[in-house]
Amino acid sequence: MSTRPVAVVTGASRGIGKRLSIDLAKAGWDVACVARSRRDAPSRLPGTVEETADGVAHAGGRAMAVGLDVQDELGVAALAERVYGEWGRCDLLINNAAVAPPKPALRDSVKRWRLAVDVNVNGPFYMMYHFCERMAPGAGRVINVSSAAAIAPEFGRPSYTATKLALEGLSQSLGHELKGRVAVNAIRIDLPIWTEGFDFTLPRDFDTSFFEDAVIMTDAVLWLARQDIDCTAQVLTLTQLRLRGVVRPETRFQRA
Repeated sequence: MSTRPVAVVTGASRGIGKRLSIDLAKAGWDVACVARSRRDAPSRLPGTVEETADGVAHAGGRAMAVGLDVQDELGVAALAERVYGEWGRCDLLINNAAVAPPKPALRDSVKRWRLAVDVNVNGPFYMMYHFCERMAPGAGRVINVSSAAAIAPEFGRPSYTATKLALEGLSQSLGHELKGRVAVNAIRIDLPIWTEGFDFTLPRDFDTSFFEDAVIMTDAVLWLARQDIDCTAQVLTLTQLRLRGVVRPETRFQRA
């Protein structure tokens, strides 16, 4: 049984998920880091779930590195069993894993459309389905990571827009369904945050000098994790939270 609060973070091998995992450890959390990219099965992008787990341990938290595709509902169920079996609790679930195919939907494959739906909507649902009912009543929090693309069809990634809008609706619906027991909210990223994944899909000459550091998501997540259980079924934007003083002023990403 963990005596520290426990967070489960998906999409934790790089980018926002990695930053959140390590910053949560610094703030006193133990973290189950979940991602597809593993040392024995790396992707084209840098970063593995084991590297993030090493960062969590270095930051003072207990780490669990789990190679998992959130499309795999049986794998998600096994993850919940492992987290509760080894640590006895889950206080915070962060559904961060996502894909954003850049091709026009009608020129892309139906298979890729299904991938977006399975990762961006079904995956978070599986995670909530297998974790939320086991969270201690009044103590559990879920944060679903959304995007300004949810309300910006001109972004040009229809599957990403459709699935992020669906994720926001799911967050609000389950927030009402679980009211008083588990708080479920979404954070809509409406400020540009640099990540390896997003950068990989952009044109090589795209100007990313104005992109911000993922630490602004840490500000938002840690604040929301501290709110009363009745703070639920909301879609909060980073801009709104910055205006409220929750998110620090503009913080540009600095390449190493």
